[in-house]
Amino acid sequence: MEFSQYQTDALLTITNRPPLVFTEGQGMWLTDHAGKRYLDYLQGWAVNCLGHSPRCIQDALAAQAKKLINPSPAFYNAPSIELAGLLVRHSCFDRVFFANSGAEANEGAIKLARKWGKKNKNSSGVDRYEIITFEHSFHGRTLATMSASGKTGWDQIFAPQVPGFPKAVLNDLASVEKLISNKTIGVMLEPVQGEGGVIPATREFMQALRALTRQHGLLLIVDEVQTGVGRTGQLFGYQLSNVEPDIMTLGKGIGGGVPLAAMLCKEEFACFEPGDQGGTYNGNPLMTAVGAAVMNEVTKPGFLQSVQDTGAYLSAELLKLTDRHDFQGERGEGLLRALKLGKDIGPQIVEAARDMNPVGLLLNSPRPDLLRFMPALNVTKEEINQMISMLSDVLKKLGH
Repeated sequence: MEFSQYQTDALLTITNRPPLVFTEGQGMWLTDHAGKRYLDYLQGWAVNCLGHSPRCIQDALAAQAKKLINPSPAFYNAPSIELAGLLVRHSCFDRVFFANSGAEANEGAIKLARKWGKKNKNSSGVDRYEIITFEHSFHGRTLATMSASGKTGWDQIFAPQVPGFPKAVLNDLASVEKLISNKTIGVMLEPVQGEGGVIPATREFMQALRALTRQHGLLLIVDEVQTGVGRTGQLFGYQLSNVEPDIMTLGKGIGGGVPLAAMLCKEEFACFEPGDQGGTYNGNPLMTAVGAAVMNEVTKPGFLQSVQDTGAYLSAELLKLTDRHDFQGERGEGLLRALKLGKDIGPQIVEAARDMNPVGLLLNSPRPDLLRFMPALNVTKEEINQMISMLSDVLKKLGH
């Protein structure tokens, strides 16, 4: 079927899409309407943690769809109970709220923190509602999460912003400390800033930040929408630094490709009352059955060690590219990595890689001087080698 035969005009333009329609996916590979195959290092922006259409997700969807899809969040359902139990057993948290997107989970975290601040005023009786976030952070596309984000230019798109999100500098504890006031209730950060350029928070910074927030009676909120569920080589990114946050959000990988997210908190901060929070599809059994299947897969013995091993291999191969092409290095955690190009050629590389024939390569350039790699967590070393070879060919063709 020709692309011109697809009627795309009814879709609202929210991004510049190339003229191709994906029709099938399996593992690390996508196939378009013309039958061309692409090695996929986006995986839906780290969504498909087990690759495209893994058997465990197919089976979970098929089995649950025959039983119960959505009885309403006003009632308990078995898959949501199972998934909540898995998340609690494998983390430092006690309670789980399910949502449909990372932004919605982050909204829930913001609401919970503000509710906690209202219930626990400071010594002057002032409501605490401000949450310190960070420059170059990304927390979602709702009005509140855009305001919480530190992405350049977002303060003007849908102005005025939601107040209450002063911005600190990642890995600079003094910049956090000077923003603390009698209105501050918490600090929110990504263990690795993904959209900001794959910038990890250092172990030392995370530990010092935990000590600082405890000193001032503040909540520590980790946005693990991109780093959670094995992406960093640990089940959750906060575990890299051996700290215990008070609230955590998950999205992307927890659903393995379906719309599922979660907000987790410790018991002492579970202050929502009936009616404070909800959502028509939240915690529905169809999606949470998938989440349980994903969690059971990534917590199998040896799975996370494999992520660490392939992450180290990908890092080493990217460093070899750095040496050959005079780039500035690589960084990241586990299988969330970036190649620092040192020049604004990222979008050019992305387009040329996608247009390769007979097989294309899908890459991401969140900043023009950088490429981001987010493969499936079960990517093989052979698939890494193939990507490196294809990327080398693109660089040679472009004269880099």
